[in-house]
Amino acid sequence: MKKSYRVKKNEEFQAVFKKGQSVANRQFIIYKLLNSDQEHFRIGLSVSKKIGNAVTRNQVKRYIKQAFHELEKEISPLYDYIIIARKPAADMSFAEVKKSLQHVLKLAKVLKRQ
Repeated sequence: MKKSYRVKKNEEFQAVFKKGQSVANRQFIIYKLLNSDQEHFRIGLSVSKKIGNAVTRNQVKRYIKQAFHELEKEISPLYDYIIIARKPAADMSFAEVKKSLQHVLKLAKVLKRQ
C-alpha cells in the first residue's frame, strides 16, 4: 500500500480517536473520521503486543493491508480509518480477516454495495 494511503503521525491518530466514530466486532475496532479534502481513504493500523510476537503482529497487519487493497473500490474514499486488531485476529486466515473487515465496514456504513 502506498504511503499516501497511510495515517502515520500521532496527531492524526489522536484526531481520529477523539473526533471520529467507532464500530467494532469481535476481531476488529474501526475508527472513522470524515476527511473530505482527499481523493482516497487512508488507514492506520494498531496491533498490540497482546496479539502475539512480532511475526504474528506483522502477519495480521499484512492481512489487513491486503484486504483493504482488494476492497479499495468498495470503500468510501472520504474517510481516515484506524483499525485496531483484537486477540482473535491472530488465529485467522486471510479469507477470515477479509470477511470480518467487510462485516465491520458494513456496520460502519462505508462499504458501497456491489
